[in-house]
Amino acid sequence: MAISVYVDGSGGENSGYGFFVKETGESFYEKKPNITNNQAEYMAIISALKKFVDSNEPITIFSDSKNTISQLNHDFAINNEQLRILAQEAWSLIGKFPNLTLTWVPRRENLAGKMLGS
Repeated sequence: MAISVYVDGSGGENSGYGFFVKETGESFYEKKPNITNNQAEYMAIISALKKFVDSNEPITIFSDSKNTISQLNHDFAINNEQLRILAQEAWSLIGKFPNLTLTWVPRRENLAGKMLGS
């Protein structure tokens, strides 16, 4: 069974991140104050990767952060040291997946955004 995981994060004072699994309805959310939007998006992806790292199913992670998806897919450079550290963590997890796709979706199609109320 293919798994569709929608991730979202928001920065600022009431920041946090999480994911929503379309097939099971499972969701995860963690509050993490005072991080940036980009950091929150990376943390959301990393949390989803950690959740499914032992799965052999085809997995697609959907994010409405074009920047984060493009950086993780090696289409954009990462010029921020904190984001580079998060990307390294994500890439070390990504390497363990036999069939993983990272895909950008418009915000209105991001099921996690609806769940997280952002």
